[in-house]
Amino acid sequence: MVEFAGFDMPVQYQGVLEEHAAVRQSAGIFDVSHMGEIVVEGPRALQAMQRLVTNDLTKCADGQAQYSALCNDRGGVIDDVIVYRFSPRRLLVCVNASGREKDLDWMRAHAGEGAAVVQQSDEWAQVAVQGPRAPALVDALCEPRVLDLRYYHFREATVAGVRGCLVARTGYTGEDGFEVFCPPVAAGAQPCGLGARDSLRLEVAYRLYGNDMDEEHTPLEAGLGWIVKLDKPGGFVGAEALRKQKAEGLKRKLVGFKMAGKGIARHGYPVRPPGVEKHVGEVTSGTMSPTLKEPIGLAYVPVDMSKEGTRLEVEIRDRPVPAQVAKTPFVTKEADKKH
Repeated sequence: MVEFAGFDMPVQYQGVLEEHAAVRQSAGIFDVSHMGEIVVEGPRALQAMQRLVTNDLTKCADGQAQYSALCNDRGGVIDDVIVYRFSPRRLLVCVNASGREKDLDWMRAHAGEGAAVVQQSDEWAQVAVQGPRAPALVDALCEPRVLDLRYYHFREATVAGVRGCLVARTGYTGEDGFEVFCPPVAAGAQPCGLGARDSLRLEVAYRLYGNDMDEEHTPLEAGLGWIVKLDKPGGFVGAEALRKQKAEGLKRKLVGFKMAGKGIARHGYPVRPPGVEKHVGEVTSGTMSPTLKEPIGLAYVPVDMSKEGTRLEVEIRDRPVPAQVAKTPFVTKEADKKH
């Protein structure tokens, strides 16, 4: 157990490798109740959220969820979020644990009139059931059934006899499954901790706020341009800075890499061109991939070093170790079946 954002969180139960494999091959269950939930409601709730997030919620239907980001005036990422649209008058925003209060304060400051921003983090528990067996496992507990839900859609349901739950076909592992907002349930999934959640998300190159993006890096630099809708009506906070950055061209970019030498890259390790002592970037996330059995990672590098196949060096304990820019995601469902 470790302290994380004010919560006591399990890093592992049986072990990271065993839990990682359970999610890739069968089903794992994560207690992610540390995540925050903020409700925006009122006659102008949708208009308020449109100003707050980078993505375009007018393209999101009722009963659909959308991945997005909150940005500061400089275009830096305050947090990455998932917005659940119940109706134009009510939306639920799932935020990272570290953003429960800062996101709430920022959203209230920028929401405008006609929209109440309500902290509901302590009113929800949340479990994620992920893996090939997860959809059928959760579906069997739900009334109405949820197996017909498409990716990034959700509905309210009774789960294991508990009414008023929210069941969403979302996740942070690269596998199919559901995230359930309700008191925890268990029905055959292996308990999994933060360690396996981190290695699973890194294999599919999902960004981790605080590591791979923050207020000093923009969604464009983090490779999240697909959630930045610069032409949406009304704009959003940070849009001008992002529009300027896009017009001028990126100077740095988040890339995936694989180690070509012995060693595992970790967060904060310096990155440089081969044979050059000057550091030009840094590792944001790194681990030994349980699926690929080789070290992988994400790092910010200059744009001219971001092309797949570009050779790099990662400084590990004052020793330069060769690495190479690699295509992401590192693991796909098709590739995973081969392991």
